[in-house]
Amino acid sequence: MNSACKSVIKKLTLITYPNQNIKFSGTIIKTIVYEEIHFICRCDCLNSLFNKKTGNPTGHTGTKTDMELWLTTGNRSSLLELQKQPLNFGNGEAGLATITVNDQKKYQTIDGFGYTLTGGSASLINGLDNNTKDALLKELFSLEGNGIGVNYLRVSIGGSDLSADTFTYNELPKGQTDINQDKFSMAEEMKDLVPILKKIVALQPDIKILGSPWTAPTWMKTNGSFKGGELKPEYYVSYAKYLIKYIHAMKKEGITIDAITIQNEPLHPGNVPSMYMEAKTQADFIKKALGPEFKAAGIKTKIIIYDHNADRPDYPIDILNDPEAKKYVDGSAFHLYGGDISALSKVHEAHPDKNLYFTEQWVGGPSKFDEDLKWHVSTLIIGATRNWSRNVLEWNIAADPAYKPHTVGGCTTCLGAITISPEVSRNVAYYVIGHASKFVPANSVRIESNLPEALPNVAFLRPDGKKVVIAVNNDHTEKRFNIADKDRQVTVSLPAGAAGTFVW
Repeated sequence: MNSACKSVIKKLTLITYPNQNIKFSGTIIKTIVYEEIHFICRCDCLNSLFNKKTGNPTGHTGTKTDMELWLTTGNRSSLLELQKQPLNFGNGEAGLATITVNDQKKYQTIDGFGYTLTGGSASLINGLDNNTKDALLKELFSLEGNGIGVNYLRVSIGGSDLSADTFTYNELPKGQTDINQDKFSMAEEMKDLVPILKKIVALQPDIKILGSPWTAPTWMKTNGSFKGGELKPEYYVSYAKYLIKYIHAMKKEGITIDAITIQNEPLHPGNVPSMYMEAKTQADFIKKALGPEFKAAGIKTKIIIYDHNADRPDYPIDILNDPEAKKYVDGSAFHLYGGDISALSKVHEAHPDKNLYFTEQWVGGPSKFDEDLKWHVSTLIIGATRNWSRNVLEWNIAADPAYKPHTVGGCTTCLGAITISPEVSRNVAYYVIGHASKFVPANSVRIESNLPEALPNVAFLRPDGKKVVIAVNNDHTEKRFNIADKDRQVTVSLPAGAAGTFVW
């Protein structure tokens, strides 16, 4: 016995963990709950309780945990917060529902999670003072500190309905044309969008950026208007050159456009701006103009079709059924203002060699946080990826308290992921995306997991070998369940309506 402690009596407090064995005076105590156990003992009993080298309880290193749980609750008591209680693998609790993860069965590779940086979002962010702006962008696009690591962005090619005004990069007086795009100019984007994108790329150099046009220049359209109308066939090649000029102009600014969609919501000509485009027209434009022009110019930017609701999976399937169009197409993009998320799998089944993307879903202001949290995580983060999507994008990053900026005729109640007033506040879409972007980096792979009742979930294997499960408790009461990985299980719980990201 250490002479310094000779028969001194010590009072010890041990915090125990589920399934931990503690040996004390020859008796093994098996713990089944978190609790504090108090001992009064002589110094010579310490070695049976504590590791000699570390001073930590035998069988457990400090607050060791095998699994992290990051939680958001519907009542906002937790907002993407790391939970403190340790979660350690063992035998699990009998009789509970179990999410079983199988990393031997792999599905699609993940490109990323994020938002659309609308023109209005860019102007609001760029209007912040430099310190606030830099801190916000770091929080959104970095993983340092409390950052959520957004790694996929959509931007509009020209104005969208969430720009302050309508514009394209080559608007001309009535009666004039510019077939060779000599007057192409992105001057409007140099005010806010490009400066913000440059800062984002500096924070997240590998970020994927998708460009989507809301309309072609009005002189190319059948009605000469920003709203509705169709692309005239005689301008197919000129419009392809317009898109190539856009890609080159962005590249000159250090911004790589990973992909473009042909047309935002091609079956919705009532938005401002907008342009109507049937599937046959889109196929013709791709095979007769865009594909060949991209090839001739050495453009590697992906071509993605459709970019509209899940109620019309026939639209992308019809395009992909045309072999001359299909050879230029990377995949199909979807929104979910109509139809069911399972439509993505219908397209995958018809053309399994082509990719799927989920590129837009709004949150309508003022938003019911609890309901929107459940629906968006279970239907999009979980539902879209379980139906082969390589990404999930919510709609606009930022709006002001009146849901502005927007065009006259554009969306008047689109709630941003953040509200800038000029103070910054975080809304439900911030947490929806954060539950994935913070933990599932690009090049992660979706892996198999089962679907117990009221526990929608999706599982991923990260490049670093860690696994992630994102789950939602759709019950009205707290739910305890097991997560099983190979021959080991851990018992976890989620409050009613909560979203959780589990990482191990």
